[in-house]
Amino acid sequence: MTKAKTNKRSKARSAARLGAVQALYQIGMEDISEARLLKEFHDHRLGAEIEDAQYVEADREFFDDLVTGVNARRDEINDVIEASLNEKWKLDRLDITMRQILRAGVYEIIARADVPTGTIINEYVDVAHAFFNAPEAKFVNGLLDRVAKEKRK
Repeated sequence: MTKAKTNKRSKARSAARLGAVQALYQIGMEDISEARLLKEFHDHRLGAEIEDAQYVEADREFFDDLVTGVNARRDEINDVIEASLNEKWKLDRLDITMRQILRAGVYEIIARADVPTGTIINEYVDVAHAFFNAPEAKFVNGLLDRVAKEKRK
C-alpha cells in the first residue's frame, strides 16, 4: 500500500472511531435501534458537511464493526473495563462519553488483532482529547495500556 493510500485509510479509520464513539453515545442516550442509528450515520454524518465544516469520510465498514461489535460484546467489554479500574471506581461512575471511548478502545484491543496496540491507544487518546482535557486523555491511555498488556500478551 502506498503512503498516500495508507494515510487516507488512517484518516478514514480515525473518523470511524470518532463517529463510533458518537454513535455509541447516542445509543446510550436514546431508545434507537442499531440498524436505524447506522443508517442515520451513513446517510447524514459520516463524511458530511455540518455547519460549514466538511468532515473526513469515515471507513464505514470499520465504523459498523466498532458499533455493532461493542454492542454485541458490551457485557464482556464492561467486565474488562471494571477489572482495569481502581477498586474504588465503577464503570457507571464514569462520564457516558468516557465509557463509550473506553468500550470502543477495549473492543478494538480484544477483537481487532489486525490493528496494532499502539495505534489503538493513540487513536482513543486523540478521541478523548476531542471531548476532554489532558487528565482524562491520560486516563484513557493508562486504562487501555493495562487492558492491552493483559489481553495481547
